[in-house]
Amino acid sequence: MELEKGSEEMIRSSAQADGDDKMRKKKSKKMKRRKNLILGCFRRRKRDDYGDSTIEEADANGNLDMESASNIGKASPSHLVVTVNGIIGSAQNWRYAAKQFLKRYPHDVVVHCSESNHSMLTFDGVDVMGSRLADEVLSVIKRHPGLQKISFISHSLGGLVSRYAIAKLYTEDSPEEKCEVKGESPYREEARGTIAGLEPVNFITSATPHLGCRGHRQIPMFCGILAIEKAATNVSWLLGRTGKHLFLTDKDDGKPPLLLQMVNDCEDLKFISALQSFKRRVAYANARFDHIVGWSTSSLRRRNELPKKQKLPRNTRYPHVINEEPARTDHFCKAEHNDDLTDDIEETMIRGLTKLSWERVDVSFKGSRQRLMAHSTIQVKTPFINSDGADVIQHMLDNFLL
Repeated sequence: MELEKGSEEMIRSSAQADGDDKMRKKKSKKMKRRKNLILGCFRRRKRDDYGDSTIEEADANGNLDMESASNIGKASPSHLVVTVNGIIGSAQNWRYAAKQFLKRYPHDVVVHCSESNHSMLTFDGVDVMGSRLADEVLSVIKRHPGLQKISFISHSLGGLVSRYAIAKLYTEDSPEEKCEVKGESPYREEARGTIAGLEPVNFITSATPHLGCRGHRQIPMFCGILAIEKAATNVSWLLGRTGKHLFLTDKDDGKPPLLLQMVNDCEDLKFISALQSFKRRVAYANARFDHIVGWSTSSLRRRNELPKKQKLPRNTRYPHVINEEPARTDHFCKAEHNDDLTDDIEETMIRGLTKLSWERVDVSFKGSRQRLMAHSTIQVKTPFINSDGADVIQHMLDNFLL
């Protein structure tokens, strides 16, 4: 009997030991997965989903530089592409697009995924974030002395931050340099100037609230209900200074709202001249299903200028791109005032920004299971759940000016 009891105890203890061992292995696997998730983007070298090798370097602030590993021992890339995230975002939001750029232009570009304005730091205000981004860009250029050109690709709030940052980084050419170009019109749209000492090429925004978020159905989730829009404006402070800027309720030192200031050149910051210096300005916009940023504000159009959705044919190469508008050729064309459509402040912003020509690309995820996440899908924020936006990134690549 004692032998039987002893053997039963040994079996129980052995089973318990096996169970404990399994639990330890399970916990170890979970810890490894978490570690890989957190540190995966900062590995020195990694092979991506397409079998292309990239080098990823992170500085002390978490900012991410990505370039092709095939550049080792060769001339350094000459084109800096800066990607900027939206509210409560991070450098990871543009990582999918960054890899596509490196796959297409392995020897030509360095993609810098900014993270100086991430998570809760995105509540600090467009001006503070823009200044941080400008400092960050200057530090990147120091690390890559061979750079000659610069482009910005921004999502949502990041587009406003980028517009502020380029004004901080803009340097106008001297009058002597301007006079060297003979036979050119003094009203030439591409202004002579540099961004952080580099030639500005592409300025691309994706689902950016260029006109702010105050009223006029600029936030679709409010369904155009005036009472809700007013209530949102009254509690905009919940998003910090950023909320005040977006809802145009800021009046620092008695000045007009910041977004209104940013549609003209100010004494110390040349907002329009900086934008004007880029060879291309492109606005990608969700025509529907974006519950956060409206079609009008993201495409820089008045509501009566929006194309009729039912008349927009789909592109077989880019199934979710439903409309493309090339940049117009006339310079500084002023639109007529439409009091019945917009209030004075919104009309002023539209007039200021559309003095410059913009390429417009309208996107619709109709028929997609990811359509309710259109605001993130247009960017492929998380490839696992926003993969349907890949053709929009492909369109961006195919039209990118190197």
